[in-house]
Amino acid sequence: MKAKSLVLALAGLAVSSAAAFAQTPTLIKQHKDWAAYTTPSGGGKVCYALTKPTTMLPGDRNHGDVFFFVTSRPAENVASEPSLVVGYPFKDKSSVSVDVDGKGFTLFTNNDGAWVENAATEAQLVAAMKAGREMTVNGESSRGTRTTYKFSLSGVTAAIDSAVSACR
Repeated sequence: MKAKSLVLALAGLAVSSAAAFAQTPTLIKQHKDWAAYTTPSGGGKVCYALTKPTTMLPGDRNHGDVFFFVTSRPAENVASEPSLVVGYPFKDKSSVSVDVDGKGFTLFTNNDGAWVENAATEAQLVAAMKAGREMTVNGESSRGTRTTYKFSLSGVTAAIDSAVSACR
């Protein structure tokens, strides 16, 4: 990924782990449309797989930088936590829908990020992503714009596995 994307991805990761923000991530490996990174954190390592959308709708809007992450933070007992970071604030108290080849999930929003609403379904979302081909994410900006992102899942399994292995 380009240096700008790397810096922006790091900024997005800060939503999940503020301590990681001060560090520079290291690319573990690029796996097709996904990449695996690691970065030191105050309590240990943070490892994550990330990708950018292949489609952003509506096409006439500035979405900023958009990333989907699957993050592991062993020091906090967090393994394979899916999240979305966008370049604008979501509508307050809204949710984001995720569809992986017809299987639906709900994420709650906070400012420019979204996480699985029910932590017990995190593993189900990650499993669906690993088995799937495409993921579609729908949300609403604080200005009322309905947004849709399509993500390729090509390379997601290898990238998540690389990130998890790097944090062992």
